[in-house]
This record gives sequence, structure tokens and C-alpha cells, in this order.
Amino acid sequence: MIVTEMPEQGLVRPKNPLAVLLDSDKKASLSHPDSFARRHIGPGPEETREMLNVLGYSSLDALIDEAVPTQIRLKRPLHLPAARTEHDTLSALKEIAAQNQVFRSYIGMGYHDCFTPPVIQRNL
Repeated sequence: MIVTEMPEQGLVRPKNPLAVLLDSDKKASLSHPDSFARRHIGPGPEETREMLNVLGYSSLDALIDEAVPTQIRLKRPLHLPAARTEHDTLSALKEIAAQNQVFRSYIGMGYHDCFTPPVIQRNL
């Protein structure tokens, strides 16, 4: 018997292997448990209110009015593409990276195996 094998006697196997992993009353979620949004979206409403109270502002707009000069503010809404999932974004980046080509570098050719006198090396 191989060390990784278990004897079959006395082994109870569930009818559905996923039943061990899932609660019976919850639906299976196959999405990644560590979502981009959870890791990268900033503070929630309660945290924002607390921050504004500490800084002495009534709203984010009041904070922005004082912090960001009007000359550099954009007067129109941003034209952004539709949001994508982290998986879709990584797939798109991999497609772009796959277009890279590796070329031979000829930088330094002509100096390979050259003897450089010590007098010249001293002044380099």
C-alpha cells in the first residue's frame, strides 16, 4: 500500500463531496473569497463620518473644497470604461503581455573580450 492511500474499511463517504464544504442552507459560491473590492475600496460611511468629525468638516465636499484648488478640478464627469473584475483585468493584462517580443540585445558589442589598459581604467 502507498503511504498516501487510506484503507477502505470503516470509511464513510458523503454522497456529494461538496456537502462537506457547504452549509446545507447556503448556495455554493464559486467566486474567489478574497475580492478586490474588499481589499481596495476605502472607508465606509461610518468611518468617513468619523474622519470628517476629527478633521472638522461637515461633508466630503467641504473637505475637497478646501483641499483641492479649483484651477485643477475637472469641470466634467470622467469618461471611464465599465468596471471589470480582477480576474478579467488580469486576463487582459496577460493578453497584452503575450504580445511582447524578446530580441537579442547588441548593447556593448565590440567591447566583448577587449583588453582595457589599467591607465584607461583608472580614468573611467
